[in-house]
Amino acid sequence: MGKVILSDIRIYAFHGCMEEEERIGSDYIVNLEVETDMTKASVSDDLNDAVDYVSLNAIVKEEMSVRSKLLEHVGQRIIDRVLKQFPKVEAIEVSVAKQNPPIGGDVGEVCVCLKA
Repeated sequence: MGKVILSDIRIYAFHGCMEEEERIGSDYIVNLEVETDMTKASVSDDLNDAVDYVSLNAIVKEEMSVRSKLLEHVGQRIIDRVLKQFPKVEAIEVSVAKQNPPIGGDVGEVCVCLKA
């Protein structure tokens, strides 16, 4: 068993319930961690036997580009796509953080974390 971890994926996107978030957008940071059996890939040295982190990053970027009101919805879409594309993933955790959210205070970020 092993993990593939993508840390601090920086993306500009347009998620949120407020009109200004739809127009202006915000900076986001996404972290993704997947658990999988790496035995075959570690022996074969073949990308087809691995959970490809380039593909994982592409999934995150594509799903973040689809506007949602809730970060939970975006996170679940990322999980669903990863599990569909990589059936060998046994566990997954994703966090989606909005930087400097417009919530009436000095808040560095708000973040949701989902696991499957």
